[in-house]
Amino acid sequence: MISMTQDELYDFFQKHLICESLTKEEVGRLTHYLKDKSYKKGEIISDIGEIGDALSFVIKGKVQFTHPEDMDMTSVGKQGAGSLIGEMSFFDRKPRNLRMEACGKGAKMLDLTRAMYDRLKVEEPYIAVNILENAIVSLDNLVRNMGDDLSALEHYISGPGKH
Repeated sequence: MISMTQDELYDFFQKHLICESLTKEEVGRLTHYLKDKSYKKGEIISDIGEIGDALSFVIKGKVQFTHPEDMDMTSVGKQGAGSLIGEMSFFDRKPRNLRMEACGKGAKMLDLTRAMYDRLKVEEPYIAVNILENAIVSLDNLVRNMGDDLSALEHYISGPGKH
């Protein structure tokens, strides 16, 4: 069980357009499959090479994604409240390419572990499909943003009128 009430989680989902087609009752049933997790600033949530065993809804704070560059870790992006993180490694079961760590004032998340997701698929298939659709939208946004970032970088490097 989680510390948020059914109404609080429902309102959060509606505000952030997460699983917004779920009813309050369905959100209430989902809470039994989720687990609260809190991280302090700088605390590693998951590291490069690990295989994800949970996907997480960021409820509060921010998560930073970093990658090793020479001797330092370089930030390659951040996600805040309303984001779904960890879905890539969770579904493809491949090692992570980035480190995820709490930044700012830390982060609070709701985790859905693989074991609970497997139960959810059997016991609450509509809710499981809803989460899967949310993960697809999250990955789609990631790919689209990467495309925009690469396009802007290419334009910056080549400059207007250069070929």
